[in-house]
Amino acid sequence: MIDTGPLFVSSGDLTADRRYKWALDQAARGDLAAAAEILVQTVELTPGFATAWFALGAIRDRLGDHIGAVAAFEKTRDADPEDYHGARLQLARLGSGDAAPAMSQAYVRRLFDQYADRYDVALTERLAYRGPDLLQAAIEETPRAAGRKQRFASMLDLGCGTGLGGALFRPIVDCLTGVDLSPAMIAQAAAKGLYDRLVTADLTSFLAAESATATKYDLVLAADVFVYVNDLAPIAAAVARVLAPVGLFAFTVETHPGENIKLLPTLRYAHGEPYLRRILADAGLSPMTISPMAVRREKGVPVDSLVAVARHSTRGPPTVSSPP
Repeated sequence: MIDTGPLFVSSGDLTADRRYKWALDQAARGDLAAAAEILVQTVELTPGFATAWFALGAIRDRLGDHIGAVAAFEKTRDADPEDYHGARLQLARLGSGDAAPAMSQAYVRRLFDQYADRYDVALTERLAYRGPDLLQAAIEETPRAAGRKQRFASMLDLGCGTGLGGALFRPIVDCLTGVDLSPAMIAQAAAKGLYDRLVTADLTSFLAAESATATKYDLVLAADVFVYVNDLAPIAAAVARVLAPVGLFAFTVETHPGENIKLLPTLRYAHGEPYLRRILADAGLSPMTISPMAVRREKGVPVDSLVAVARHSTRGPPTVSSPP
């Protein structure tokens, strides 16, 4: 699980900054009550200090002060319009505000910029992540593959991260493009020398630009990226516009038994299978397979996930739905 604690951003007031760091020292020693008291004094001195408000919310939450935590996270949100610390997600987790608010670009970018240098080891060794492998197996089992290895002229790796998906698919792709919001993740991917083209951008803007140039891809991959996107409908529609006529759209999501979108305690999103089928149909896409599997483990427990492969809606083989 990625650390979602506050990243220090100075208040511009040296005294307030020192108080903030003193509060964190107290929290590290286990004296949460003292830390909260110091942070209250800090935000009284500098009411717009978003980082201190966020830390106060987190400490009050640990102390079991639900009302106080919500109040502090609301102050964080108000002081930080870009939601750099993810206060809106914390409010949703505590049952206040939108139930599944979108993650801000600033929050996602800093989250993965911080995480880039240890991302590969954390996912593959600690979380038993196997998203790309499951997607490759699902693609090989589609009716289009007919039991043989496929080759793709062009592939788009959405949210490519450090290139775990690119590394697996590179041998069967002629031209590989990757896009990610985090410059640090893109730098890690570039160092591997796997991609013909790498772009730092948010997915929606990138797909709109590709559509405007009439670029088409034979395979669009999204491995473990949609867990950071609440509403997948705009992306599904945008993918449909850049997908070649016989192209494949392969992706993973975390899931839940309900119908729609749910923000999990891990601050990742889960998407219900009925929701996926609905947004794919609205985008003019048809699922070839939607299979329940565990893409990763969390604290040793398999995480409920779905592995899906879709194409443009045409008359063809029926949808396959694998048993749990």
